[in-house]
Amino acid sequence: MSRHSTVERRGPSRRTTALRPVAPSPSTSAPASAPGRRRGGRLSRLLGSSVVQGILILVALVWITPLAGLLLSSMRSEQDNATEGWWTALTDPSQLSLDNYSALLKDSGMASAFWNTVLISVPTTVLVVAIAALAGYSFAWLDFPGRDGVFLVVVGLLVVPVQIGLLPVAKLFGAVGLFGTVTGVVLFHVAYGLPFAVFLLRNYFAEIPREMLEAARMDGGSEWRIFSRLVLPLGRPAIASLAIFQFLWVWNDMLVALLFADSESQPLTVALQSQMRQFGSNIGVLAPGAFLSLVVPLIVFFAFQRHFVQGVMAGSVK
Repeated sequence: MSRHSTVERRGPSRRTTALRPVAPSPSTSAPASAPGRRRGGRLSRLLGSSVVQGILILVALVWITPLAGLLLSSMRSEQDNATEGWWTALTDPSQLSLDNYSALLKDSGMASAFWNTVLISVPTTVLVVAIAALAGYSFAWLDFPGRDGVFLVVVGLLVVPVQIGLLPVAKLFGAVGLFGTVTGVVLFHVAYGLPFAVFLLRNYFAEIPREMLEAARMDGGSEWRIFSRLVLPLGRPAIASLAIFQFLWVWNDMLVALLFADSESQPLTVALQSQMRQFGSNIGVLAPGAFLSLVVPLIVFFAFQRHFVQGVMAGSVK
């Protein structure tokens, strides 16, 4: 009996000692490794965000430095700009004044050039966006004879450079009396901005689910109602992106305006170029004029940047 009981006592003791190294190992190793993984993940995210933020800050400083230099130079006198660098105004704010801007706005030629730029850029942007939206919807969702062939012609026009059409269009505008006018410059920009605009909006509108449009048609909606109430709100990011790009292209253009606009209809870019030709390096006129031509596109971009980012993200996801 004693031998029996000894064996029974030894049996459980051996089993428990054999299981001791195995049973506690998962419970002790898991808590030790999980915090380590969490700390490693936090560290990698912290380093990644810090590196990205540092790069973005460096890029922003590199981009802002010329802009800040132009702004400070436009607010300094011509003598200060000729003798010292623009950065000296940071330690001596007494150099800064608005006299250059006051003189620029009092100049009838520069003020007229500024309003000519507005009269060219705004109608061009509105016409390109409106016509391209209608054409993009037609090419995407309406069936009409020759639709694919016409769309291929529109896509083919993307490869035609602007320089090829300068002289023929100039002769045509001269024959119909549009050469040297704001209307002629607007029509030229509209004609050469439409192919890309139609291509962009057609591809974006084509991504709208067909079931949504069919449901609207079954509810009795006309094509115009579907376009205005359904397609335009859904395509707002792409339309906003197109409007920003088109406005920037036309506002900063000098080649087309230099050829098609005369002295009374010239935009700000041509007026600044003529000031450079007449007065050499007249920084008192060029700096405020250049900053004035730069600040308007910046205001437009930052005003619509939310829609622009939505359009870029939607295009990247699709």
